[in-house]
Amino acid sequence: MRSWPASDVPSLPDAGLPAAARPLRLHDTGTGTARPAGPDGPGGTARMYVCGITPYDATHIGHANTYVAFDLVNRVWRDQGHRVLYVQNTTDVDDPLLERARETGEDWRELADREIELFRADMTALRVLPPEHYIGAVESIPLIIEMIEKLRGRDAAYQVDGDVYFPIAADPAFGQVSGLTSEEMAPLFAERGGDPARTGKRDPLDAMLWMAQRPGEPGWDSPFGVGRPGWHVECSAISIEHLGMAFDVEGGGSDLAFPHHEMSASHAQVATGERPHARAYVHAGMVGLDGEKMSKSRGNLVFVSRLREAGTDPMAIRLALLAHHYRSDWEWTDDGLAAAQDRLDRWRAAASRPSGPPAAPVAAAVRDGLADDLDAPAALAAVDAWAAADGTDDTAPAQVKAIADALLGVAL
Repeated sequence: MRSWPASDVPSLPDAGLPAAARPLRLHDTGTGTARPAGPDGPGGTARMYVCGITPYDATHIGHANTYVAFDLVNRVWRDQGHRVLYVQNTTDVDDPLLERARETGEDWRELADREIELFRADMTALRVLPPEHYIGAVESIPLIIEMIEKLRGRDAAYQVDGDVYFPIAADPAFGQVSGLTSEEMAPLFAERGGDPARTGKRDPLDAMLWMAQRPGEPGWDSPFGVGRPGWHVECSAISIEHLGMAFDVEGGGSDLAFPHHEMSASHAQVATGERPHARAYVHAGMVGLDGEKMSKSRGNLVFVSRLREAGTDPMAIRLALLAHHYRSDWEWTDDGLAAAQDRLDRWRAAASRPSGPPAAPVAAAVRDGLADDLDAPAALAAVDAWAAADGTDDTAPAQVKAIADALLGVAL
């Protein structure tokens, strides 16, 4: 599947030097601690997988918040001199997509193609660096079947009325990714696509690997019958194929910690006999609107594309997101967007001056903030302070423009 075009990333004069002095530390959900994230040695390849959209509606601000956050991880690693191998999926066949297609009378493939193209346009406008591999679930079905076959060979799959399930008892480490107890998992599993009440399952939390074809729905041939893949095994198969095991970061919104990342990790670890699936599981907070989490099921969405169509500068949208720490839950407001536009205007005015204060302290402060679990608000404050001060360094404005672009993804 085609990714989206990459914006140019300026090379800063001292790029590649600060990795040893400023190791990137990210909060790992399972341990509840901030840990070094990235290759163990200088100049290595950093490997990251971020779960993508189910393309049945346009990119909303909650999506954008997640992908901008992990874009910062990408930029920090690049600035430290690492090559970044970034993989993202798109779940282009799944229940929500098929349900929306039935509601609208549209072919599910045409719906998915249109929304994926809109997602590409939104990511390009927001200057999110593209993944090296952007992979759809449909094109990955052979990989997914192969993984399910491996699980069957390890007695880690069973059937219920033609559907294939993964028994969580097959993974003694189940629960380490999310850090949740089984009592905490149960209600979340029901809320987030699971079927805990289904008769015939060995454990209410067992997750579906393969769904037998339902009337009127697409299906693909497999050794276990015509059907389509479950959600969690999709990301297991794609990540292992392109990153291998023990990659550096698996990311997504905080609502993916359980069941999605928990299940994906168990599938991968049991199928390969290796662990961990990822060295750190990093999650962005939820964005709300009018007192509720922004979600497609509630219909309380603010779409990136509609903001752009209304004339909003994508860099103001990006700054509105970066004004909040990536792990925090927060609420989108018109006032917050207006404040971001004001900030963008101040930065652009300051970067257009003939001179300003020296840029080196700005670069150091931005790097310090981002290395500390992506403290973007601290990084923005450093540029704010520079923009508000006077100085005589005639090279500083161009340098600060490059810093904002390379490290924060904000084009001035």
